[in-house]
Amino acid sequence: MKACYWVVGAFILILSACTETGNNAPYKGTETKIFLGSGGTTGVYYPTAGAICRLVNQRRSRHGIKCAAESTGGSVYNINSIRSGELDMAIAQSDWQYHAYRGTGKASFRDAGPFLDLRSVFSVHPEPVAVLARADSGIATVGDLVGKRVSVGVSGSGTRNFWESMWKKMGYSYGDLKETTGLKSPDTPKALCDNRIDAFFWLVGNPSGINKQTTTMCDAVFARVEGTFVNELVSEYSYLRKAVIPGGVYPGNPDDVPTFGVGATFIASTAVSDETVYQVVKAVFENFQTFKRLHPAFARLRKSEMIKDSLTAPLHAGAIRYYKEAGLM
Repeated sequence: MKACYWVVGAFILILSACTETGNNAPYKGTETKIFLGSGGTTGVYYPTAGAICRLVNQRRSRHGIKCAAESTGGSVYNINSIRSGELDMAIAQSDWQYHAYRGTGKASFRDAGPFLDLRSVFSVHPEPVAVLARADSGIATVGDLVGKRVSVGVSGSGTRNFWESMWKKMGYSYGDLKETTGLKSPDTPKALCDNRIDAFFWLVGNPSGINKQTTTMCDAVFARVEGTFVNELVSEYSYLRKAVIPGGVYPGNPDDVPTFGVGATFIASTAVSDETVYQVVKAVFENFQTFKRLHPAFARLRKSEMIKDSLTAPLHAGAIRYYKEAGLM
């Protein structure tokens, strides 16, 4: 009988030793610190980076990676900071990821040349076009903006550039509007509700504080943004994607509204090790339901879409390793 106990005990010791050298073994190497760039503290990028770091840090004892989210100036700053080595990973708009990798778009990207070491990790929430209009304006679709007073973003901004490309693709010019205004986003709700404009146009993840403010202050509705021009733009530019503004999120807007736009993407460079990126992706994807609950903008995320939608630079090798291991590729 004692011999049996000894055999069982030895088996348990061996099993414990195997477990300690497996995935749950405490990490005993040198700690790796990574810094994630986001955006302003009032936007969606900052809590997105915070949510990623939260899940990574929960596994810190296993992989030895300590993650810190930093508030930054946003997409362009983040990409340039990854290039210079000031940031390891970051959130960036899909169109700026596209231009940075190719050395097109903004002057800073053109002057620096193609950022061929830029890598995609996964996409996050869509940042679709939102056209908010006064309920009494008669604007139900984006085409109804013809002859109206519309704010289309500050001159030189990403919003204004996007508007110009879209409006031209629709076959219109500025002359087809009654009045063009370039208000800053925080100024648009009051301007609309005070009847100084009929509608405003911008790109934003949902839920959005400004969208909620507008629909709470006055009767404002979202116009549908759909048609042949959307299909053509999405086919022509890989950084664009179709989306919906979810119904019931904003007062007076109970139905889903079709639209399209860019996407928020999570990026790195080849300077970040495959193992580090693998562990970051694993932390998010193996705690996916928890991740989706960390911000309302994540509620409709799907793994199958996150590994391909709006990703305009090659996938990082560490991300590919996890996606293949998890059967997603």
